[in-house]
Amino acid sequence: MSLRDNIDQQHLPAHVAIIMDGNGRWAKERGKDRLYGHHEGVQSVREVVEAAAELGVRYLTLYAFSTENWDRPTEEVNGIMELLVATIRREIETLQKNNIRLHVIGDEDMLPATCRQELREASALTAGNTGLNLIMALSYSSRWEITDAVKKIAAEAAAGRIRPAEISQELFRQYLCTRPFPDPELMIRTGGEHRISNFLLYQLAYAELYFTQARWPDFRKENFYEAILDYQTRERRFGKTSEQIQQNEPIVP
Repeated sequence: MSLRDNIDQQHLPAHVAIIMDGNGRWAKERGKDRLYGHHEGVQSVREVVEAAAELGVRYLTLYAFSTENWDRPTEEVNGIMELLVATIRREIETLQKNNIRLHVIGDEDMLPATCRQELREASALTAGNTGLNLIMALSYSSRWEITDAVKKIAAEAAAGRIRPAEISQELFRQYLCTRPFPDPELMIRTGGEHRISNFLLYQLAYAELYFTQARWPDFRKENFYEAILDYQTRERRFGKTSEQIQQNEPIVP
């Protein structure tokens, strides 16, 4: 019997975000180089994307490469970029077949030209799909995103198109990479670490956090179902009391 059978389909998170951590350590534990772990992690991506699509999760954000990751050894960075291009080419048919739409958030200008081209083509090809929205966070960090948003708002204000008094949470959100998507309700981090690592800091304000010891290459559908089941045991109050939630008072995250 699969854990999936215990999941309440009426109580799914609309948006799940995942920090895919532990590839390098997983490889080292097996006497391999770090790139071996990244290659093996691709199968975990396939399984989790498939599990999310099958369950009916609407948005899945995968933290694939942070702005800080550019400081890793050149050989590893180049290998990850080559793996990214090869994976996109190989998986585009599967995305189309399963009605999955690909989105990318992050500082795309830092990516190699071949990566940008592949990502843009894949995003365009899947733009009409209406199932799962798969959001790849590449060359992304939350501090970069927030700083970039502030710069854009400041430029608009300097040009007289925005008055300081008009700046609200709703307006600020329109300058974030994630403006087309709802905030994540569940954030999963693999690899045994208990931190957010500069990932969606603004958007995760009221997300439920789930940490697992499983390294990313070992994370499979059953692990994903386990995280969903844990989420379904949580009481999401958004600052209210349990009594208010039980009385069905409106929740405003």
